[in-house]
Amino acid sequence: MKTTTTLHIPMSSPDLTNLEREAVAQVLRTPHLSMGDQIEAFEAAFCRYLGVKHAIGVNSGTAALHLCVLAAGVEAGDWVLTTPFSFVASTNVILYAGAIPVFVDVDPQTGNLDLQQAMQAVHDLTTGGKAAQRWLPRRGQGQHRGQLKAILAVDVFGQPADWDALRELADQYHLKLIEDSCEALGAEYKGRKAGVLGDYGTFGFYPNKQITTGEGGMIVTDDDAAAAFMRALRNQGRAPGDTWLQHTYLGYNYRLDELSAALGLAQMQRLEELLRRREQVAAWYNQRLKVLDGVEIPYIAPTTTRMSWFVYVIRLAAGIDRGRVAARLAEFGVPVRPYFLPIHLQPYMQERFGYRRGDYPVTEDLGERGLALPFSGVMSEEQVDYVCHALQMVLKSL
Repeated sequence: MKTTTTLHIPMSSPDLTNLEREAVAQVLRTPHLSMGDQIEAFEAAFCRYLGVKHAIGVNSGTAALHLCVLAAGVEAGDWVLTTPFSFVASTNVILYAGAIPVFVDVDPQTGNLDLQQAMQAVHDLTTGGKAAQRWLPRRGQGQHRGQLKAILAVDVFGQPADWDALRELADQYHLKLIEDSCEALGAEYKGRKAGVLGDYGTFGFYPNKQITTGEGGMIVTDDDAAAAFMRALRNQGRAPGDTWLQHTYLGYNYRLDELSAALGLAQMQRLEELLRRREQVAAWYNQRLKVLDGVEIPYIAPTTTRMSWFVYVIRLAAGIDRGRVAARLAEFGVPVRPYFLPIHLQPYMQERFGYRRGDYPVTEDLGERGLALPFSGVMSEEQVDYVCHALQMVLKSL
């Protein structure tokens, strides 16, 4: 952990080669920039990789989640059980549908949904009465007379939730199960690939993800009717048989363009290489940080047979001032980010639903101690060494 020079350490970087550049350039030599053969090929590549019947390319992971919520039959006033420890999109898509996100706290090791709380919440919400009120937002409780329609769980930081237990719970209460695997392409749960463990699964392709299309997302499902519905919704509500100016449904412009699809298709050809590179960087971090006082390295659950490294998030020991650590690391040229800020404490959520600190203590604890270090598949061992040395120096100086 020795270094004498200051290195340039980006927070994240996409892993791109001439294969990707030529794939995009090839599209520019054609007149087809939307709704062409590249999106079809990209979707087919996902079907082959995951062993699913349908893959539906869209312009963001958020769009993918939104369409899944609608395919699940969620309507205004309904309830969707979900997590407050995630990127805000997993909650926002519920609000887009006019529904109410119902939070339960998370497991302190994985950051995924706490199964015991989820089971109790589903029981209380489906049986009704006063027991249901404890799970609903405190503001406007009298207006919350909805119906629980779905569970939307997140594979946090690339680690799958406990999907067998969630599947059993959803089936018992006749709920749709949505897998937000936007951070987990390539991950495996008990030997099964993430994204195919619910009724519908989603992936996101922002530049810091395992593969990137710049902006983009993908829905996967074996449900024929849901797939047809979501394909129509992404294309301004045009159902099969509609002409260009006919629209069976109220839809959206959620299409993924040909340039982005070509980039994604090229990245899929390199997926195993991209995953292995990220695994190597994570292994370098683990090796250096597992012996560092005041730092918890990421936990991998026994059910996670392959972790897909989206970000590398450490947890600082209680009592360490994360803000001071971040400021000091910046002096070394090392950028870091808090991961995640609890959704229920976002200003618009507090204003709308009356959430306050203390509502979800595990989420809040993880949100206060989590720190994402620079991470990408193109990081060198020298860069990882530099980050770890800087962190060691900072922690010793506090």
